[in-house]
Amino acid sequence: MSKFGVIFDMDGVIVDSNPYHKIAIKQFCKKYGFDLTDQQLVKNIYGRTNKEWLTHLMGQLPEVQIQAYSEEKELAYRQLFKNTITPVKGLIPFLDQLDHHHIARAIGTSAPQSNVVFTLSKTNTSQYFDIILNDTFVIHGKPHPEIYLKAARALSLPNDSCIIIEDSLSGVEAGKASGSKVIGITTTHTREELAQTDLVIDTFDDLSVAILEDLVG
Repeated sequence: MSKFGVIFDMDGVIVDSNPYHKIAIKQFCKKYGFDLTDQQLVKNIYGRTNKEWLTHLMGQLPEVQIQAYSEEKELAYRQLFKNTITPVKGLIPFLDQLDHHHIARAIGTSAPQSNVVFTLSKTNTSQYFDIILNDTFVIHGKPHPEIYLKAARALSLPNDSCIIIEDSLSGVEAGKASGSKVIGITTTHTREELAQTDLVIDTFDDLSVAILEDLVG
């Protein structure tokens, strides 16, 4: 068993999907009478589960309605992204490095399973991840640390032996609160905005197993 593990967020980490989520969310919200600013998206939506942001926006909803709204928005997102989706630069060689060194890894995402299947199949990365936690695994979305506490447990590792890779501020907060080291990737936020992380990268070309080993000590 590896002495440390790597937990990946999915949106903004495995793929630079947030520009497409942004369009889909804005279109969805406008359709139902909510005109959101970019600041409101950052504060209330990014990194959170659909259930959380939908009820925050619309108030209490029956579960069946939440599911229907969620899938409507996610279908729009997948339609927008399907022809241009690619892994973030350097991801595949980095995953190959982790594989070569037998380093445990997992995905911890606020996304629904339909988007997980879409993302991993379109990027040919499903073989790298045996452990995937999606939005159904948690009651509390990010910035609550629940997803990262559960992901570490699934890897049979303590959180202080895990390194989390995140792009969103709510995700960084969740990772830090779990007791793990957090690497911020600049797909969604600037280096300055990610200053509270343990390391900031622009692409996976900036990462190596040696760097991860230094990080966990």
